[in-house]
Order: sequence, then structure tokens, then C-alpha cells
Amino acid sequence: MPTRAHLPFDTIYEALKAAAEATRLRILALLAEAELTVSDLTAILRQSQPRISRHLRLLAEAGLVERFREGSWAFFRLGERENAAKLARELIAHLDPEDVTLSRDRERLAAVRTQRAQAAQNYFRQHAAEWDRIRKLHVADEAVEAAIIGALADAPLRALLDLGTGTGRMLELLAPRIERGLGLDLSLDMLSLARARLDRVGLRHCSVRQGDIYDLA
Repeated sequence: MPTRAHLPFDTIYEALKAAAEATRLRILALLAEAELTVSDLTAILRQSQPRISRHLRLLAEAGLVERFREGSWAFFRLGERENAAKLARELIAHLDPEDVTLSRDRERLAAVRTQRAQAAQNYFRQHAAEWDRIRKLHVADEAVEAAIIGALADAPLRALLDLGTGTGRMLELLAPRIERGLGLDLSLDMLSLARARLDRVGLRHCSVRQGDIYDLA
């Protein structure tokens, strides 16, 4: 039987203290579903931006959430590197998914995701002609994807780094075979499309970031 990893007393104390507040616990539950901005959380929780920002700061200081920038936006997600983040995921796993408050939060989260998807669709619609022209210059998507799957065969995969992720299609294609996927792209518009795709198909173990593939340091 595998042994459970022990966490330092101070780590557990600070994590539990940070999570022991109704709004912060709701934030953790939401970030388990998606990466969100302060504006997203403000719309979902119906609280002021300064108040949400303060809650996020306390959660980040305890190692329960992480913050990353994407252009002028700052996104938040559940922590992945800190020991406290493991505790956060265990706490969330014990929450009743049928709880009235959490159910309402998920409904509002769905509305935020719908808005994201609509914005992505509008962008794609405006650039449809350009996309079609570019796609005709290359091999059909189906052939490329079949070749990738064939090349990988049954090779075990744990993590995937998709450089120049574009619309996030490679993350979607390989999601069933990986434990964690990260897509990088310099274009904020492409990241919006990719994030909408990941939301649509429910890939919680995949995410996207803005980054220069020629400068990964």
C-alpha cells in the first residue's frame, strides 16, 4: 500500500487557515474547474474586485493558488507545485457537488465560459477567409493527426508541452493519453481560441499560457 506523503505542520496550518472562509473555499472550487481572472471571479461570486483580489492574495500566499500573466490579464489556477496545493485538491474533493451555493457558482461559471466561446467564435468568423487560405497550403488536418498518433504508437506519455499551440487542437487530440498538458503561444487571440476549446471539451488537465517558444527561460 502506498504511503501518504507527510506535510509540515506550518504548511497544513497556513493552508487550512487560508481556505477556512466561505468565499475563498468557493474560489478554490471554481479554480478546480477552470483558470479564471479576477473579473471572471467577480462576475461569478458577485463581489467587488478589491475583495476578490484580497482573497486571491491570501490563497496565493498560502500556496493554494498560482497567478500567471497573459498580456494585460492575470489568470489564477489551483497551485501545482506547493505541498499545500495537494491539500487544496483533497479539500475540494470532499465538497458536495450538489451544494446549492456551489451549483449556482458552476452555473455562473458556465455563463463565463459561454462568453469566452462566443468571443472566440467571433474572432474566428472575422478571420475565416484567412484561415481557409492558410489551411489549403498544408496537408489535411486528418492526415497530420493520423500520422502523429501513428508515430507515437503506444509510447507512454505523462506530460505534453505543445509549442505554438494555436487553437489547442494537439492538446485535445492527445489529452486521453497524458496526465498534464500545457500549450504555449505568443498570440493572445490564439490563446483565447485554445482556452475556449479546452473549456468546451472539459479538459481540466490541460491549460495554455502566453509564451515565446524561442525564449522559454
